[in-house]
Amino acid sequence: MPRYDIVLLHGPSVYDFRKKPAVHGPISDVIPPSPYFEMYPIGLISISEHLVRAGFEVRIVNLAMKMLKSKSFDVEKFIKKLDARMFGIPLHWLPHVNGALALSEIIKKHHPKTPIVMGGFSSSFFHEEMIREFPSVDFVMRGDSTEKPMVELMEAVACEKRDFSHIPNLTWRGGNGEPVVNPLQYRPPDLNDVFTNYEHAIRQTVRHMDFTGYQPFQNWKKYPITAVFTCRGCIHNCRTCGGGAHYFAETMGRKRPTFKDPKLVANDMKVAEKFLNAPIFIIGDVLQHGEEYARELLAEIKRLKIKNEVVIEFFDPPKRELLEAIADAIPKFNIEISPESHDEEVRYAFGRPFGNEAMEKFIADAIELGCRRLDLFFMTGLPKQTAQNVLETVKYCEMLLDRHGHKKVLHPFISPLAPFVDPGSSVWQDPDRYGYKLLFT
Repeated sequence: MPRYDIVLLHGPSVYDFRKKPAVHGPISDVIPPSPYFEMYPIGLISISEHLVRAGFEVRIVNLAMKMLKSKSFDVEKFIKKLDARMFGIPLHWLPHVNGALALSEIIKKHHPKTPIVMGGFSSSFFHEEMIREFPSVDFVMRGDSTEKPMVELMEAVACEKRDFSHIPNLTWRGGNGEPVVNPLQYRPPDLNDVFTNYEHAIRQTVRHMDFTGYQPFQNWKKYPITAVFTCRGCIHNCRTCGGGAHYFAETMGRKRPTFKDPKLVANDMKVAEKFLNAPIFIIGDVLQHGEEYARELLAEIKRLKIKNEVVIEFFDPPKRELLEAIADAIPKFNIEISPESHDEEVRYAFGRPFGNEAMEKFIADAIELGCRRLDLFFMTGLPKQTAQNVLETVKYCEMLLDRHGHKKVLHPFISPLAPFVDPGSSVWQDPDRYGYKLLFT
Protein backbone atom coordinates (compact mmCIF):
# COMPACT_ATOMS: atom_id res chain seq x y z
CA MET A 1 0.00 0.00 0.00
CA PRO A 2 1.44 3.43 -0.95
CA ARG A 3 2.63 5.61 1.91
CA TYR A 4 0.76 8.64 0.53
CA ASP A 5 -2.47 8.94 -1.40
CA ILE A 6 -1.23 12.12 -3.08
CA VAL A 7 1.93 14.23 -2.96
CA LEU A 8 1.56 17.83 -4.12
CA LEU A 9 4.90 19.02 -5.53
CA HIS A 10 5.77 22.63 -6.31
CA GLY A 11 8.76 23.22 -8.58
CA PRO A 12 10.78 26.34 -9.44
CA SER A 13 9.96 28.53 -12.42
CA VAL A 14 12.96 27.10 -14.31
CA TYR A 15 13.77 23.54 -13.35
CA ASP A 16 17.55 23.51 -13.89
CA PHE A 17 18.22 27.02 -12.58
CA ARG A 18 21.08 25.65 -10.46
CA LYS A 19 22.96 24.62 -13.60
CA LYS A 20 22.11 27.34 -16.11
CA PRO A 21 23.22 30.89 -15.23
CA ALA A 22 20.65 33.49 -16.22
CA VAL A 23 19.93 37.19 -15.84
CA HIS A 24 16.30 37.25 -14.79
CA GLY A 25 15.73 40.98 -14.62
CA PRO A 26 13.29 42.57 -12.18
CA ILE A 27 10.55 39.96 -12.54
CA SER A 28 9.99 39.32 -8.83
CA ASP A 29 11.23 42.47 -7.13
CA VAL A 30 7.82 43.51 -5.83
CA ILE A 31 6.69 40.11 -4.48
CA PRO A 32 8.08 37.99 -1.62
CA PRO A 33 9.65 35.07 -3.55
CA SER A 34 12.87 34.98 -5.56
CA PRO A 35 13.02 34.98 -9.41
CA TYR A 36 12.45 31.21 -9.17
CA PHE A 37 8.92 31.80 -7.82
CA GLU A 38 9.26 29.27 -5.02
CA MET A 39 6.03 30.39 -3.32
CA TYR A 40 3.39 27.72 -3.92
CA PRO A 41 -0.26 28.69 -4.45
CA ILE A 42 -2.22 29.10 -1.23
CA GLY A 43 -4.86 26.82 -2.76
CA LEU A 44 -2.61 23.81 -2.09
CA ILE A 45 -3.31 24.21 1.63
CA SER A 46 -7.10 24.19 1.17
CA ILE A 47 -6.90 21.24 -1.26
CA SER A 48 -4.74 19.34 1.22
CA GLU A 49 -7.14 20.16 4.06
CA HIS A 50 -10.14 18.86 2.09
CA LEU A 51 -8.34 15.65 1.13
CA VAL A 52 -7.20 14.98 4.70
CA ARG A 53 -10.74 15.56 5.98
CA ALA A 54 -11.89 12.96 3.43
CA GLY A 55 -9.48 10.43 4.97
CA PHE A 56 -6.54 10.63 2.54
CA GLU A 57 -2.84 10.83 3.35
CA VAL A 58 -1.49 14.03 1.79
CA ARG A 59 1.89 15.70 1.68
CA ILE A 60 2.96 19.06 0.22
CA VAL A 61 6.59 19.36 -0.90
CA ASN A 62 7.99 22.71 -1.97
CA LEU A 63 10.77 21.31 -4.16
CA ALA A 64 11.76 24.80 -5.26
CA MET A 65 12.54 25.68 -1.63
CA LYS A 66 14.59 22.52 -1.16
CA MET A 67 16.53 23.29 -4.34
CA LEU A 68 17.20 26.89 -3.25
CA LYS A 69 18.27 25.80 0.21
CA SER A 70 20.79 23.18 -0.96
CA LYS A 71 22.79 23.04 -4.18
CA SER A 72 23.39 19.36 -3.53
CA PHE A 73 19.71 18.44 -3.09
CA ASP A 74 19.05 15.60 -5.55
CA VAL A 75 15.55 16.11 -6.96
CA GLU A 76 15.39 12.84 -8.86
CA LYS A 77 16.62 10.80 -5.92
CA PHE A 78 13.99 12.43 -3.68
CA ILE A 79 11.17 11.85 -6.20
CA LYS A 80 12.21 8.26 -6.81
CA LYS A 81 11.77 7.47 -3.11
CA LEU A 82 8.25 8.92 -2.93
CA ASP A 83 5.49 6.33 -2.81
CA ALA A 84 2.09 7.71 -3.77
CA ARG A 85 -1.12 6.79 -5.57
CA MET A 86 -1.07 10.11 -7.40
CA PHE A 87 1.10 13.23 -7.78
CA GLY A 88 -0.19 16.78 -8.12
CA ILE A 89 1.66 19.76 -9.60
CA PRO A 90 0.37 23.35 -9.64
CA LEU A 91 0.77 25.35 -12.84
CA HIS A 92 -0.93 28.49 -11.69
CA TRP A 93 0.99 31.46 -13.09
CA LEU A 94 2.76 31.05 -16.42
CA PRO A 95 6.32 31.67 -15.10
CA HIS A 96 6.12 28.12 -13.72
CA VAL A 97 5.53 26.45 -17.06
CA ASN A 98 9.08 25.15 -17.52
CA GLY A 99 9.52 23.92 -13.97
CA ALA A 100 6.06 22.35 -13.67
CA LEU A 101 6.23 20.40 -16.92
CA ALA A 102 9.85 19.34 -16.37
CA LEU A 103 8.83 18.08 -12.95
CA SER A 104 5.98 16.05 -14.45
CA GLU A 105 8.43 14.35 -16.82
CA ILE A 106 10.82 13.48 -13.99
CA ILE A 107 8.00 12.02 -11.90
CA LYS A 108 6.76 9.97 -14.83
CA LYS A 109 10.30 8.73 -15.49
CA HIS A 110 10.52 7.22 -12.01
CA HIS A 111 6.83 6.41 -11.49
CA PRO A 112 5.54 5.56 -14.99
CA LYS A 113 2.27 4.01 -13.77
CA THR A 114 1.38 6.72 -11.25
CA PRO A 115 -1.04 9.38 -12.53
CA ILE A 116 -0.17 13.07 -12.42
CA VAL A 117 -2.76 15.84 -12.06
CA MET A 118 -2.09 19.51 -12.71
CA GLY A 119 -4.19 22.54 -11.91
CA GLY A 120 -4.23 26.32 -11.56
CA PHE A 121 -5.02 29.30 -13.78
CA SER A 122 -2.54 28.49 -16.57
CA SER A 123 -3.40 24.78 -16.48
CA SER A 124 -7.08 25.61 -16.79
CA PHE A 125 -6.41 27.74 -19.87
CA PHE A 126 -4.10 25.23 -21.61
CA HIS A 127 -5.83 22.07 -20.38
CA GLU A 128 -6.33 20.40 -23.77
CA GLU A 129 -2.83 21.21 -25.04
CA MET A 130 -1.29 19.80 -21.86
CA ILE A 131 -3.08 16.46 -22.21
CA ARG A 132 -2.48 16.27 -25.96
CA GLU A 133 1.18 17.34 -26.04
CA PHE A 134 2.62 16.14 -22.71
CA PRO A 135 2.30 12.39 -22.06
CA SER A 136 3.51 12.94 -18.51
CA VAL A 137 0.28 14.80 -17.64
CA ASP A 138 -2.70 12.50 -17.07
CA PHE A 139 -5.26 14.93 -15.63
CA VAL A 140 -5.90 18.66 -15.53
CA MET A 141 -8.31 19.90 -12.89
CA ARG A 142 -9.89 23.13 -14.15
CA GLY A 143 -11.55 25.87 -12.19
CA ASP A 144 -10.93 28.27 -9.33
CA SER A 145 -12.35 26.05 -6.56
CA THR A 146 -11.22 22.48 -7.12
CA GLU A 147 -11.16 21.19 -3.55
CA LYS A 148 -14.22 18.93 -3.86
CA PRO A 149 -13.52 17.70 -7.43
CA MET A 150 -10.02 16.79 -6.26
CA VAL A 151 -11.54 14.61 -3.54
CA GLU A 152 -13.68 12.88 -6.20
CA LEU A 153 -10.62 12.30 -8.40
CA MET A 154 -8.62 10.94 -5.48
CA GLU A 155 -11.45 8.53 -4.63
CA ALA A 156 -11.56 7.31 -8.25
CA VAL A 157 -7.80 6.81 -8.41
CA ALA A 158 -7.77 5.02 -5.05
CA CYS A 159 -10.45 2.64 -6.37
CA GLU A 160 -8.38 2.09 -9.55
CA LYS A 161 -11.16 3.31 -11.81
CA ARG A 162 -10.46 3.94 -15.49
CA ASP A 163 -13.54 6.01 -16.32
CA PHE A 164 -13.39 9.56 -14.99
CA SER A 165 -16.28 11.01 -16.97
CA HIS A 166 -18.32 11.64 -13.79
CA ILE A 167 -15.82 14.05 -12.23
CA PRO A 168 -16.67 17.71 -12.87
CA ASN A 169 -14.03 20.17 -14.16
CA LEU A 170 -11.65 17.38 -15.16
CA THR A 171 -9.79 17.07 -18.46
CA TRP A 172 -8.23 13.63 -18.88
CA ARG A 173 -6.68 11.37 -21.48
CA GLY A 174 -9.12 9.02 -23.14
CA GLY A 175 -8.41 5.59 -24.58
CA ASN A 176 -7.40 7.05 -27.95
CA GLY A 177 -4.91 9.41 -26.31
CA GLU A 178 -7.02 12.48 -26.99
CA PRO A 179 -8.23 14.80 -24.22
CA VAL A 180 -11.67 14.20 -22.76
CA VAL A 181 -13.12 17.46 -21.44
CA ASN A 182 -15.69 16.98 -18.68
CA PRO A 183 -18.18 19.83 -18.13
CA LEU A 184 -17.00 22.73 -15.97
CA GLN A 185 -19.88 22.23 -13.58
CA TYR A 186 -18.39 22.75 -10.13
CA ARG A 187 -18.49 26.47 -9.39
CA PRO A 188 -19.57 26.88 -5.76
CA PRO A 189 -21.81 29.91 -5.12
CA ASP A 190 -19.77 30.79 -2.03
CA LEU A 191 -16.50 29.82 -0.37
CA ASN A 192 -17.83 29.01 3.07
CA ASP A 193 -16.55 25.42 2.92
CA VAL A 194 -13.02 26.46 1.89
CA PHE A 195 -10.53 27.17 4.64
CA THR A 196 -7.05 28.67 4.69
CA ASN A 197 -6.27 26.51 7.70
CA TYR A 198 -2.83 27.27 9.12
CA GLU A 199 -3.40 24.79 11.92
CA HIS A 200 -3.68 22.12 9.21
CA ALA A 201 -0.46 23.32 7.53
CA ILE A 202 1.45 23.31 10.81
CA ARG A 203 0.15 19.86 11.77
CA GLN A 204 1.16 18.51 8.36
CA THR A 205 4.61 20.08 8.69
CA VAL A 206 5.13 18.31 12.01
CA ARG A 207 3.59 15.07 10.77
CA HIS A 208 6.03 14.83 7.87
CA MET A 209 8.93 16.44 9.76
CA ASP A 210 9.57 18.68 6.78
CA PHE A 211 9.63 22.42 7.48
CA THR A 212 11.36 23.27 4.21
CA GLY A 213 8.82 21.27 2.23
CA TYR A 214 5.98 23.40 3.60
CA GLN A 215 7.87 26.71 3.77
CA PRO A 216 6.09 29.19 1.46
CA PHE A 217 9.14 31.13 0.22
CA GLN A 218 12.84 31.63 0.87
CA ASN A 219 12.66 34.63 3.22
CA TRP A 220 9.57 33.47 5.06
CA LYS A 221 11.46 32.98 8.35
CA LYS A 222 12.48 36.66 8.28
CA TYR A 223 9.09 37.89 7.09
CA PRO A 224 6.52 35.19 7.89
CA ILE A 225 3.49 36.73 6.22
CA THR A 226 0.25 34.73 6.12
CA ALA A 227 -2.83 35.16 3.94
CA VAL A 228 -6.58 34.65 3.94
CA PHE A 229 -8.89 35.17 0.98
CA THR A 230 -12.26 36.88 0.72
CA CYS A 231 -13.18 35.78 -2.79
CA ARG A 232 -12.28 34.01 -6.00
CA GLY A 233 -12.81 35.99 -9.15
CA CYS A 234 -12.73 39.74 -9.73
CA ILE A 235 -15.09 42.50 -10.80
CA HIS A 236 -12.27 44.38 -12.55
CA ASN A 237 -10.64 43.65 -15.88
CA CYS A 238 -7.03 44.86 -15.84
CA ARG A 239 -5.94 44.20 -19.40
CA THR A 240 -2.97 41.89 -18.83
CA CYS A 241 -4.28 40.10 -15.73
CA GLY A 242 -5.02 36.39 -15.88
CA GLY A 243 -7.15 36.68 -12.75
CA GLY A 244 -9.51 39.38 -13.94
CA ALA A 245 -13.15 39.41 -14.98
CA HIS A 246 -12.41 38.50 -18.62
CA TYR A 247 -10.36 35.44 -17.69
CA PHE A 248 -12.86 34.17 -15.15
CA ALA A 249 -15.79 34.58 -17.50
CA GLU A 250 -14.10 32.97 -20.52
CA THR A 251 -11.95 30.26 -18.88
CA MET A 252 -13.56 29.52 -15.53
CA GLY A 253 -17.17 30.06 -16.55
CA ARG A 254 -17.64 32.43 -13.62
CA LYS A 255 -19.47 35.62 -14.56
CA ARG A 256 -19.05 37.23 -11.15
CA PRO A 257 -16.83 36.60 -8.12
CA THR A 258 -17.77 34.22 -5.35
CA PHE A 259 -17.21 35.34 -1.79
CA LYS A 260 -16.58 33.93 1.65
CA ASP A 261 -18.73 34.90 4.60
CA PRO A 262 -16.89 37.77 6.32
CA LYS A 263 -17.25 36.09 9.72
CA LEU A 264 -15.46 33.03 8.35
CA VAL A 265 -12.71 35.21 6.86
CA ALA A 266 -12.17 36.79 10.27
CA ASN A 267 -12.14 33.33 11.86
CA ASP A 268 -9.39 32.25 9.43
CA MET A 269 -7.43 35.31 10.57
CA LYS A 270 -7.91 34.36 14.22
CA VAL A 271 -6.61 30.85 13.53
CA ALA A 272 -3.55 32.33 11.78
CA GLU A 273 -2.97 34.65 14.76
CA LYS A 274 -3.18 31.72 17.15
CA PHE A 275 -0.21 29.98 15.53
CA LEU A 276 1.84 32.78 13.98
CA ASN A 277 2.74 36.26 15.13
CA ALA A 278 2.95 37.48 11.56
CA PRO A 279 1.19 39.91 9.22
CA ILE A 280 -2.06 38.64 7.71
CA PHE A 281 -2.72 39.57 4.09
CA ILE A 282 -6.43 39.80 3.22
CA ILE A 283 -6.48 38.72 -0.44
CA GLY A 284 -9.11 40.47 -2.55
CA ASP A 285 -10.46 43.99 -2.25
CA VAL A 286 -12.92 43.90 0.66
CA LEU A 287 -15.11 46.39 -1.22
CA GLN A 288 -15.71 44.11 -4.22
CA HIS A 289 -18.83 42.72 -2.57
CA GLY A 290 -19.96 46.14 -1.38
CA GLU A 291 -19.36 48.32 1.64
CA GLU A 292 -21.71 46.29 3.83
CA TYR A 293 -19.47 43.23 3.36
CA ALA A 294 -16.36 45.25 4.22
CA ARG A 295 -17.92 46.72 7.35
CA GLU A 296 -19.18 43.32 8.53
CA LEU A 297 -15.66 41.91 8.13
CA LEU A 298 -14.13 44.82 10.05
CA ALA A 299 -16.70 44.48 12.83
CA GLU A 300 -15.86 40.78 13.21
CA ILE A 301 -12.10 41.48 13.22
CA LYS A 302 -12.72 44.02 15.99
CA ARG A 303 -14.90 41.60 17.95
CA LEU A 304 -12.23 38.88 17.76
CA LYS A 305 -9.57 41.39 18.86
CA ILE A 306 -7.07 40.38 16.20
CA LYS A 307 -3.78 42.01 17.11
CA ASN A 308 -1.55 40.83 14.26
CA GLU A 309 -0.52 43.33 11.64
CA VAL A 310 -3.06 43.19 8.78
CA VAL A 311 -2.45 44.01 5.11
CA ILE A 312 -5.46 45.15 3.09
CA GLU A 313 -5.50 45.58 -0.68
CA PHE A 314 -7.77 47.94 -2.57
CA PHE A 315 -8.42 48.10 -6.30
CA ASP A 316 -9.96 51.59 -6.03
CA PRO A 317 -9.22 54.27 -3.41
CA PRO A 318 -11.64 53.82 -0.49
CA LYS A 319 -13.45 56.73 1.14
CA ARG A 320 -12.27 58.19 4.42
CA GLU A 321 -15.25 56.73 6.31
CA LEU A 322 -14.11 53.19 5.53
CA LEU A 323 -10.51 54.02 6.44
CA GLU A 324 -11.80 55.26 9.79
CA ALA A 325 -13.56 51.91 10.29
CA ILE A 326 -10.31 50.09 9.45
CA ALA A 327 -8.35 52.20 11.94
CA ASP A 328 -10.98 51.49 14.59
CA ALA A 329 -11.01 47.70 14.01
CA ILE A 330 -7.34 46.96 13.30
CA PRO A 331 -4.63 48.33 15.60
CA LYS A 332 -1.84 47.71 13.05
CA PHE A 333 -2.87 48.00 9.42
CA ASN A 334 -1.05 48.31 6.10
CA ILE A 335 -2.58 49.05 2.70
CA GLU A 336 -1.67 48.16 -0.88
CA ILE A 337 -3.06 49.69 -4.09
CA SER A 338 -1.92 49.51 -7.71
CA PRO A 339 -2.56 52.71 -9.67
CA GLU A 340 -0.19 51.30 -12.37
CA SER A 341 0.45 54.78 -13.83
CA HIS A 342 0.30 58.42 -12.74
CA ASP A 343 -1.38 59.17 -16.07
CA GLU A 344 -5.14 58.83 -15.73
CA GLU A 345 -5.56 58.05 -19.45
CA VAL A 346 -3.08 55.16 -19.20
CA ARG A 347 -4.67 53.96 -15.97
CA TYR A 348 -8.15 53.97 -17.47
CA ALA A 349 -6.92 52.19 -20.61
CA PHE A 350 -5.44 49.45 -18.42
CA GLY A 351 -8.69 48.97 -16.51
CA ARG A 352 -8.22 51.04 -13.35
CA PRO A 353 -10.96 53.70 -13.54
CA PHE A 354 -10.05 56.18 -10.80
CA GLY A 355 -8.43 59.58 -10.80
CA ASN A 356 -5.41 61.07 -9.06
CA GLU A 357 -7.45 63.41 -6.89
CA ALA A 358 -9.26 60.49 -5.24
CA MET A 359 -6.01 58.55 -4.86
CA GLU A 360 -4.10 61.45 -3.32
CA LYS A 361 -6.89 62.12 -0.83
CA PHE A 362 -6.92 58.41 0.07
CA ILE A 363 -3.15 58.45 0.65
CA ALA A 364 -3.38 61.50 2.91
CA ASP A 365 -6.32 60.08 4.85
CA ALA A 366 -4.72 56.65 5.32
CA ILE A 367 -1.48 58.14 6.67
CA GLU A 368 -3.36 60.54 8.95
CA LEU A 369 -5.46 57.67 10.36
CA GLY A 370 -2.42 55.59 11.33
CA CYS A 371 -1.62 53.34 8.37
CA ARG A 372 1.80 51.85 9.17
CA ARG A 373 2.80 51.15 5.56
CA LEU A 374 1.19 52.13 2.27
CA ASP A 375 2.54 50.46 -0.88
CA LEU A 376 1.81 51.93 -4.32
CA PHE A 377 2.54 49.70 -7.32
CA PHE A 378 3.23 51.23 -10.74
CA MET A 379 4.09 49.33 -13.90
CA THR A 380 5.75 49.80 -17.28
CA GLY A 381 4.56 48.20 -20.51
CA LEU A 382 0.97 49.43 -20.36
CA PRO A 383 -1.43 50.42 -23.15
CA LYS A 384 -0.92 54.04 -24.33
CA GLN A 385 2.25 54.34 -22.23
CA THR A 386 5.46 55.88 -23.62
CA ALA A 387 9.03 56.09 -22.34
CA GLN A 388 8.49 59.74 -21.43
CA ASN A 389 5.30 58.80 -19.66
CA VAL A 390 7.20 56.34 -17.48
CA LEU A 391 9.71 59.02 -16.48
CA GLU A 392 6.80 61.26 -15.53
CA THR A 393 5.48 58.45 -13.30
CA VAL A 394 8.81 58.51 -11.46
CA LYS A 395 8.49 62.29 -11.00
CA TYR A 396 4.96 61.80 -9.71
CA CYS A 397 6.31 59.35 -7.10
CA GLU A 398 8.92 61.95 -6.11
CA MET A 399 6.12 64.46 -5.60
CA LEU A 400 4.21 62.03 -3.37
CA LEU A 401 7.35 61.32 -1.35
CA ASP A 402 8.06 65.03 -0.96
CA ARG A 403 4.54 65.38 0.38
CA HIS A 404 4.39 62.31 2.63
CA GLY A 405 7.83 60.68 2.71
CA HIS A 406 8.97 62.23 5.99
CA LYS A 407 6.63 59.87 7.83
CA LYS A 408 8.27 56.83 6.16
CA VAL A 409 4.89 55.21 5.51
CA LEU A 410 4.57 55.61 1.75
CA HIS A 411 6.49 53.16 -0.47
CA PRO A 412 6.04 53.51 -4.25
CA PHE A 413 7.33 50.74 -6.54
CA ILE A 414 7.64 50.55 -10.31
CA SER A 415 8.32 47.35 -12.21
CA PRO A 416 7.94 46.02 -15.75
CA LEU A 417 5.15 43.84 -17.06
CA ALA A 418 7.25 40.68 -17.00
CA PRO A 419 7.98 37.99 -17.85
CA PHE A 420 4.68 37.07 -19.57
CA VAL A 421 1.27 38.40 -20.45
CA ASP A 422 -1.14 36.22 -18.51
CA PRO A 423 -2.96 33.58 -20.60
CA GLY A 424 -6.64 34.31 -20.95
CA SER A 425 -6.29 38.02 -20.23
CA SER A 426 -7.78 40.61 -22.55
CA VAL A 427 -4.35 41.41 -24.03
CA TRP A 428 -3.63 37.72 -24.62
CA GLN A 429 -6.91 37.31 -26.49
CA ASP A 430 -6.72 40.53 -28.52
CA PRO A 431 -3.18 41.99 -28.39
CA ASP A 432 -3.59 44.29 -31.41
CA ARG A 433 -6.46 46.13 -29.78
CA TYR A 434 -4.23 47.15 -26.88
CA GLY A 435 -1.03 47.78 -28.82
CA TYR A 436 0.85 44.58 -27.94
CA LYS A 437 2.75 42.09 -30.05
CA LEU A 438 2.88 38.59 -28.58
CA LEU A 439 5.93 36.65 -29.73
CA PHE A 440 4.66 33.29 -28.45
CA THR A 441 1.17 32.04 -27.64
